[in-house]
Amino acid sequence: MFARWQQSRCDAYARGVVDTTPLTRAVDHFADRLRAAPQSRLQRGAAAEALGLARELARRAQVLEGVEPRVMPDAGMFAAADQITVAAHDLAVVIAGDADVDDAVRLVEEAQKRAGV
Repeated sequence: MFARWQQSRCDAYARGVVDTTPLTRAVDHFADRLRAAPQSRLQRGAAAEALGLARELARRAQVLEGVEPRVMPDAGMFAAADQITVAAHDLAVVIAGDADVDDAVRLVEEAQKRAGV
C-alpha cells in the first residue's frame, strides 16, 4: 500500500516539474561569452545589458515567489556574468511552465544579441 502511495506521489511530482534546461543553457552560454569578452566590450554596453537582464530575471523570480521585488544592485561590469547566472537559476527554481521558460530564453537571447557577445 505504501509503495503504491509513494509511486503516485512521485508520478504527481514528475508531471509538475518544468524542464528549465533551455534557460540555464542559454544563460550559461551568455555568461561564458561575457567572461571571455574584453573589458572594452563590457564597457561599451555588454555589462549594462547583462545587468538589465539579471534585474528582469530576478524581478520575475521574486514575483513568482510572492515577495516584493527588490532591484539587483550593480556589482560592476566584471560581475555581470555571475549576476545573470544567479538570477536565472533563481528563476529556474520557481518558474511555472514551459511558456515561461520559452519567454525567459527569448529574453536571454535578445539581451545577448544587444550586448554583442
